[in-house]
Amino acid sequence: MNSPDPMAKATHSPSPEASLSEMATAIRALAMDAVEKAASGHPGLPMGMADAATVLVARFLTFDASAPRWPDRDRLVLSAGHGSMLLYALMFLTGYEDVTLEELERFRQLGSRTAGHPEYGQAAGIETTTGPLGQGLGNAVGMALAERMLAARFPEVVDHYTYVIASDGDLMEGISQEAVSLAGHLRLGRVIVLFDDNRISIDGSTDLAVSDDHLARVRASGWDTQTVDGHDAAQVEEAIAKAKETPTPSLIACRTTIGFGAPSKAGTAATHGAPLGAEEVAGARERLGWPHPPFEIPEHILSAWRRVGAKGSQARARWQERLEALDEGIRAEFERRMAGELPQGFEAALLDRKRHLAEEAPKWATRKASHAALEILVPALPELVGGSADLTESNLTKTSGQRPVSREDFGGSYVHWGVREHVMAAAMNGIALHGGFIPYGGTFLVFSDYLRPALRLSAMMGQRVIYVLTHDSIGLGEDGPTHQPVEHLAALRAIPNLAVFRPADAVETVECWELALRRRDGPSVLALTRQAAPAVRHEHSSENLSGRGAYVLLDAEGGPRAVTLLATGSEVSVALQARDTLQAEGVPTAVVSMPCWELFEAEPESYREQVLGPGTVRVAVEAAAAFGWERWVGADGAVIGMTGFGASA
Repeated sequence: MNSPDPMAKATHSPSPEASLSEMATAIRALAMDAVEKAASGHPGLPMGMADAATVLVARFLTFDASAPRWPDRDRLVLSAGHGSMLLYALMFLTGYEDVTLEELERFRQLGSRTAGHPEYGQAAGIETTTGPLGQGLGNAVGMALAERMLAARFPEVVDHYTYVIASDGDLMEGISQEAVSLAGHLRLGRVIVLFDDNRISIDGSTDLAVSDDHLARVRASGWDTQTVDGHDAAQVEEAIAKAKETPTPSLIACRTTIGFGAPSKAGTAATHGAPLGAEEVAGARERLGWPHPPFEIPEHILSAWRRVGAKGSQARARWQERLEALDEGIRAEFERRMAGELPQGFEAALLDRKRHLAEEAPKWATRKASHAALEILVPALPELVGGSADLTESNLTKTSGQRPVSREDFGGSYVHWGVREHVMAAAMNGIALHGGFIPYGGTFLVFSDYLRPALRLSAMMGQRVIYVLTHDSIGLGEDGPTHQPVEHLAALRAIPNLAVFRPADAVETVECWELALRRRDGPSVLALTRQAAPAVRHEHSSENLSGRGAYVLLDAEGGPRAVTLLATGSEVSVALQARDTLQAEGVPTAVVSMPCWELFEAEPESYREQVLGPGTVRVAVEAAAAFGWERWVGADGAVIGMTGFGASA
């Protein structure tokens, strides 16, 4: 016997041929079929949220499936990334070129565009990589913030919303509170969250682990909240329409049944993360009134969905007219920034600054040198958006020309993230993904532990996000071991596609900033000192020597090189002092500065051998854990580093 039509209260449909109920059932069927064929996946969320998602996409989402990178599209973030088949089904049904029926049949298979969790870059239309719960919510806050900031600069061509589909798990994760608090504080009214309130998690009922009143918590942070029957189209539609009119962020709790339609497993944890099984799928087909074979969508339903996918073409055409009507210079600037291209000639001021620093040889903390670089870069690159996790005066991330972003002024370019390292990083990912800005944000290096999950996703997605991590060693002294990073450089260097820069002095710091900005396919860390670092680069070079990752700073004298001292950051000056001692004792010694292991690794083997010195004794010096240095010093080399935590002194 078929279950009642979950869309029976809908007052109208997007086409005379197919009802919203049929369109939602197509999502459920594709989710069941793909998970069943893969023998792996999460059918529960797509089946439970199919009705609400159908209303959102068919009635409200402004997009054009034929132009998935259209800058003024609404963003749809599936924060509950385990329910990826919801997103893939929507993409196929609405006509995204990258997600074909064949790709759905290859769900969760190696090389397919339909990975187990949505992966940015695998298919146009996937706005961000999700799966680690709460990250998508943090990304969405960044996207919504970017939309407001870009609208303040280009109001004629920026006017869109960011929608999120989130689960119980997203709201349990601690990052959710950081995201909710920040969005409420900034009154980001363009972010609307549909909460899949099915009250089921992997272990079973959510009351096993949580008793929170999520809506009360969100309201306390300045959000608007509503509760609806997630299977009632009219309620969902009314709630989204209301949310669009509120000046605050909105959360709509959609009370749903996980695995809706499954005859014996609906409403249970059994539908969360495993195939339903052939018998249960057959029963669901009967209950849902879906007699069609696996992966077959009736023409009238597919046609209705394809019209949804094309409905944004007129809005996009009108937007294109507004873009072309802009002043030529403004239009060129908007297009440059959305393309992620750096302005021509920005490096000229940096080169001039490098020359002066080489001549002046200041004994500066590299965080101060970073600030000096930013004073030049911020005016030259209007897309730079900075910030700090409540450590602005310590990180030195705010320049004299920057004004804060606030709910009253989104035209600023500096974000006070508060003590929220995790969402700072997740939101910076969202800002970078949205386009139009290059975000950088600061905290202490030791607190990279608090933002590491989001930083890892920066690297996975290849986003140009710059992490300014100061107080980078035991050199910060009296703050003690809780604030002294020891293992953190090694941990960060272990992340694929992350460039970790640890400059030795002011000149190298300027060079590393240039390299981080030019790096379009991944994030960068600038590990910077609190204590003063003596100048080690006294001769000006128009070449960016740090760009090769490592270079011979001072070669051996008095004979063939016998010893190579390798160092980074503040320890480069220590290595230079050791060289003086060794040279005085008749031991020809070279010093190699290694500001970026990752760039050095990418150099040809011949260059690496030339720098490291074949046949020499290699000794590395770094005020951090020695882990990883063996790859550079070799079996016969030595590492002078930390073997434990620091001390308060």
